[in-house]
Amino acid sequence: MIIEIKVPSPGESISEVQLASWLVDDGDFVEKDKEIAEVDSDKATLSLVAQESGTIKIIVKEGETIKVGTLVATIDTAKGDKEPARKKSSKEETPSVKIDAPAATKEVKPSEKPVEVKEEPDNQPMQPKTVEPAEVDAGVYITPLARKIMQEKQLSNQDVMENIRHLRVGKADVLDMDKPLQVTPSTVVSRDASVAGKDERKKMSMLRLKLAERLVAVKNETAMLTTFNEINMTALLAIKKKYNDAFKEKYGVGIGFMSFFTKAVSESLLLFPQVNSMIDGDELVMHHYVDIGIAVSAPKGLVVPIVRGAENLSLAEIEIKIKELAKKARENKITLAEMQGGTFTITNGGVFGSLFSTPILNPPQSAILGMHNIVERPIAVNGQVVVAPMMYVALSYDHRVIDGSESVRFLVKIKEMIEDPLRLLFEGSDPGKVLLGL
Repeated sequence: MIIEIKVPSPGESISEVQLASWLVDDGDFVEKDKEIAEVDSDKATLSLVAQESGTIKIIVKEGETIKVGTLVATIDTAKGDKEPARKKSSKEETPSVKIDAPAATKEVKPSEKPVEVKEEPDNQPMQPKTVEPAEVDAGVYITPLARKIMQEKQLSNQDVMENIRHLRVGKADVLDMDKPLQVTPSTVVSRDASVAGKDERKKMSMLRLKLAERLVAVKNETAMLTTFNEINMTALLAIKKKYNDAFKEKYGVGIGFMSFFTKAVSESLLLFPQVNSMIDGDELVMHHYVDIGIAVSAPKGLVVPIVRGAENLSLAEIEIKIKELAKKARENKITLAEMQGGTFTITNGGVFGSLFSTPILNPPQSAILGMHNIVERPIAVNGQVVVAPMMYVALSYDHRVIDGSESVRFLVKIKEMIEDPLRLLFEGSDPGKVLLGL
């Protein structure tokens, strides 16, 4: 029986997609429910899975732009009831293995266990394996097929990271990559010389093309301005140091700055509803709820998953939701529904070391908050010069909707709540005044 694999619709208004990569090779035996390909739309990435077990025949090549509903592969289930050839166990393999070294050949005995490579059982869907901490921090995603090739070539994550300069590692990136030799000054010079003067062309993903289109539209269609301020992070760092262990033990996540800023933004938006509005034609739409978009650098580009109803969530609930959405975004598992809507956006360039920047609006929203790196520097406190952990913050806004004074007061309110976190319990008001009924 022949099973047809067609491209499903990623969502409304999307008629074309790009076949980003095949996770299997033509003629491979695939298991039912195994991920076999990744498809890019202008909004998100989705995976194609095998509907039945059998031998796959690939029809559409990687990188091609196709219509929704296009036939991209077929699966012959005639061999679906047969198990694929069983791989040799470690005991059945040759007792000794020859490994070429730069200067000599070394015989490795089984007892020495040179490299441990864990393989997924043949009857399990191929999943991206856990990456090393440095890889997670960099937001790099390695496709399952690329990992398989890395194992065959005995390439480590570090080997790949030294040769790759983008956030998504696919089959083509590691196919021609060899195990690096011991690095010497001469090999470094020759490696640099081998790539000098060469250009590389790569087709842009539909997500990247759509992002470029939207960014240009923002600059041309809005009256965007930016106001800046700085925040003393001493109080927040003290809370994190004192309660982080207890918080993590109870909720399973550590205390992050993003949850405090999300909560502070939510309270400020309720006090300044104009910032939480947008233009629709000749009408101004006022939102009586707060859905915060958190900008995440994903393998395919910038995505903005939404924390919905942030004004009603606790700090712990916000922290858990942000961690969940960021993880899904970096693994290309974020859905369109999780990115649609949003009334305000927060972006944190500080995680990459940014000290100062001007964030660009996320249309049709009217404002976006940019967080930055925390740097100790001298400031004046009560007439004395002290060294304090400081963060610059930036609020970009559409001047057609938000007045300058309103934008400044909105940012100052966020500053007050971060510098005095107890204000978050009193809707941004001074706790002392609330206590005294002032």
